Amino acid sequence: MLRIKLHWQILIALVLGVLYGIFLKDHTFYVEWMGELFLRALRMIIIPLVFSSLVTGIVNIGSGRNIGVLGGKAMAWYLSTSTLAILTGLFMVNLFKPGVGADIDLTHDPVLEVTEGTLGQTLMGIIPENIFLSFSDNTQMLSVIFFALLFGFFITRVEGGPREQLSGFFRAVFEVMMKVTLFVIRFTPLGIFGLIAARIAAQDDLSSLVQSMGMYMFVVIAGIMVHVFVTLPLIVRFIGRARPFRHFAATRIPLLTAFTTSSSNATLPLTMEAVKNNSGVSDKVGSFTLPLGATINMDGAALYECVAVIFIAQAYGIDLTLGQQVIVVLTSLLASVGSAGVPMAGLVMITIVLTAVGLPLEGVGLILAVDRIIDMFRTAANVWSDICGAVVIARSEGEELKV
Repeated sequence: MLRIKLHWQILIALVLGVLYGIFLKDHTFYVEWMGELFLRALRMIIIPLVFSSLVTGIVNIGSGRNIGVLGGKAMAWYLSTSTLAILTGLFMVNLFKPGVGADIDLTHDPVLEVTEGTLGQTLMGIIPENIFLSFSDNTQMLSVIFFALLFGFFITRVEGGPREQLSGFFRAVFEVMMKVTLFVIRFTPLGIFGLIAARIAAQDDLSSLVQSMGMYMFVVIAGIMVHVFVTLPLIVRFIGRARPFRHFAATRIPLLTAFTTSSSNATLPLTMEAVKNNSGVSDKVGSFTLPLGATINMDGAALYECVAVIFIAQAYGIDLTLGQQVIVVLTSLLASVGSAGVPMAGLVMITIVLTAVGLPLEGVGLILAVDRIIDMFRTAANVWSDICGAVVIARSEGEELKV
């Protein structure tokens, strides 16, 4: 039997899913379960994979000084690239002004479940009251990551046998979880086929959808494309001294999966496998930066939140001042850090940015119709930034890469 490479299987599944959703939209219940089952399998492995990889990564780094250096490099990458993404979106939305004269029903009352709590409460929630409750909830990844970093650091402070036993245990757990991950990855095309078919079938009028929100979608997607294909590759090339588009080709499977599943957390197992085996980034760097980046490095979400808020303001005829736009930039950066790596998490976090500049929350209803489409692009941008960050940090640590 002819063996087709996985990335081609994913592309074929994507096309077939679109066709199925268009022509057999009343029969998606036959295939929708495949997408749900695939996402459940990915969610099943997220917590043990993230926890074991971070603990192993911290132990591999060694001393507290090394942890501080690598952590500082990672945070510098996350904050700088997210800020660049937001500024790109700010420039694009002010240049094209997609909301000015938009023919949209502003009386539409959206149905949106917004989680209560301020940004400060979100940051406070990083420290869990009960870590086992955090382990049982994929939306509390910041708490899991905080405890994993703390646990891994203090393993390095233990002397003798206990340190070796704990290090060996978590290294073994990590290796087993990677084997489980590779098994789940084999079913990616089937899962993507089910997800895409159901998503396309859920749209009542695709032509009307594209016409009414075309300019808004263009601005967001164009901004993301500039960040993905210009800004990040330039940084990788001149600061990381690496070849960005070879890394892009080497990690095409997680990027395609991120695009179709709209979940950076669900894509994390594939990202770690591709960055290690195809790009040549060590476990020391990859096990530390990728799980952390999947939770707090959200370049695409940050850009989207900035563009969406200013688009809503333009649609309401509100001219935001320079000071208000600065607030949008800062709040978008902080909100993206607290955004969960799950589908449509940015749509909920955008309410923080709207509140910061005094815009009505019902404005979210203006972008609900096309959010799932844009979510695919911004998630791929999030994952690509994680990959670029791992490459740049690996090069700064003196590592030789495969591509």
